[in-house]
Amino acid sequence: MLQKSLSKKLLTNVLSVYFLLTFVVTCGQIVAEYVNTKDYIRNELTMLQKTFSRSLTRAIWELNTKQTVTTAEGLLAIPMIEGIIVRDDSGEIISQLGRSLDIHELYSQQLVQEEAIIEDTPSGLFGYTFPLIFEFSGRATQVGDVTLFSSREVVFSRIMISIYFLIGNAMIKTTFLIILFLIAFRKLLTEPLSDLTEQIEDFEVDNVDGHKIDIGAKERNELKIMEEAFNKLIDKVSEYRKKLDQTQKELLISNEKLDQHNIQLEQEVARKTSNLSQAMMDLQQQKYELEKQKLTLTEEIDLRKQTEEELLTKQKELEKYVDELNMAQERLVGSEKMAALGGLVAGITHDINTPVGIGVTATSFLQERLDQLEAAYNGKTLSPKALEEFISEAKQSASLLTTNLDRASELVASFKQIAVDQASEAVRTINLKQYLGEVIRSLHPKLKKTHHQVNVECPEDMTLNLPAGAISQIFTNLIMNSLIHGFENQDQGQIDIKIKEDNGMVNIVYKDNGKGVSKAQLDRLFDPFFTTKRDQGGSGLGTHITLNLVKQTLNGDIEVNSEEGKGLTYYISFPKDLQKPMAMFS
Repeated sequence: MLQKSLSKKLLTNVLSVYFLLTFVVTCGQIVAEYVNTKDYIRNELTMLQKTFSRSLTRAIWELNTKQTVTTAEGLLAIPMIEGIIVRDDSGEIISQLGRSLDIHELYSQQLVQEEAIIEDTPSGLFGYTFPLIFEFSGRATQVGDVTLFSSREVVFSRIMISIYFLIGNAMIKTTFLIILFLIAFRKLLTEPLSDLTEQIEDFEVDNVDGHKIDIGAKERNELKIMEEAFNKLIDKVSEYRKKLDQTQKELLISNEKLDQHNIQLEQEVARKTSNLSQAMMDLQQQKYELEKQKLTLTEEIDLRKQTEEELLTKQKELEKYVDELNMAQERLVGSEKMAALGGLVAGITHDINTPVGIGVTATSFLQERLDQLEAAYNGKTLSPKALEEFISEAKQSASLLTTNLDRASELVASFKQIAVDQASEAVRTINLKQYLGEVIRSLHPKLKKTHHQVNVECPEDMTLNLPAGAISQIFTNLIMNSLIHGFENQDQGQIDIKIKEDNGMVNIVYKDNGKGVSKAQLDRLFDPFFTTKRDQGGSGLGTHITLNLVKQTLNGDIEVNSEEGKGLTYYISFPKDLQKPMAMFS
């Protein structure tokens, strides 16, 4: 039973799209007609200024109120005008007829000084206002103003016939298209599909050759191709039936030959049964010997099982020790991160104390001066000079407060972002040069005590999509290693960071001019717990953490090169877009 007709569904989709397009186009035409008619009415209101402004101006100049009202009534009689307001030079209303708006809410001044358009209001009114200028003896004097109002109802009344025409035109075209589509779909799709379905339903397996279908289509369309494909399938089925009959005949012949072979086999089996009896006796003897060997093997197997159980016990103990080692390593890595973050907190706290202390001093001074000013004011001894001095000192204090609070705010913002990133593995989009600035700014408490310099060469518009915490921790570890190890006993060290982008990869060259490391130390530089400062509290995890961050978190690569006395250089590369966060440590 046909549940959904393909032709009806296709026709419904086509007509739905056509109805939607027709509705949108018709609505667009109605809106365009409305806007054009509204602009035309506004132009007509402008033309009325030239026609009636002279007579209204003279009537108001001569204080002829009756003539003014008569002219206003004449304007109101024009179909497109819904209301009119005429005011004199003092802003008083001489005549207000028809529908209008509150003129005082429209204009904050007494009279309008130039022509102006009043846009649509919630009440549907719009209009045009212009001043009335009387020229006498070469002097121009404004004697009042006039505001004319029209409405949406006027616009709709003018375009109603056009709207009916557009709607009727759309309905006629739609009706004609529906009839045309119905005839076309019925002739080209529905009837051929129905004919094809009936012929397929009458198909009988026993009479394959006599049930080829014919839909009567002259054109080579999809239905014709389906007819040919079905008929080819029937031809193949007929051919396979013939081959099956031939195979059945061959199978009967093979069965007869098989029966003959079975008789021969029975005779052969009887002959060999006697031989098997002797063989069974021999096998019985062999079985007895095998059972003795089995007892020996069983004892050996039991011994091996006992040994295997002992080995499994040892393996479990070793796995437990490995798990404990991994947990210890994770705790050490976490301690290293928290120690770095603690150092960052201590430095930032010290840096923030300075601008906050200055702010407290400025506030105390400003409070003291306010108390003095209040006492002078209450004692009636406040002089202009004292007030000027207070204003000058207050400005200086406010400027000092603003500068130092901005400095403290920048330090807190940098610390907050870097601290959050180092504690999080979330992927986010960063501007690399700006972010490196924040990382270096967070290390300012360490750098300001020295004469070392950090130079960054990076494109201004380079943006990355990856775990920002990994970037901050990598550069924090590298810079701190340079400060602690590379610049030991060195007053003026220099760190150069050069960053480039190549085919979606970020290539970083980090170089310092410190004392470098030896070949033996370079080979073990990335090993966990390797440090030359063990007696000074070094953990040996900084470079190991950096290696894991680059290779595992950023899916990149890192290499290092150094010679004693010539500094140390890191070569780092990783993709600039990393959609999924990866494990922070191995």
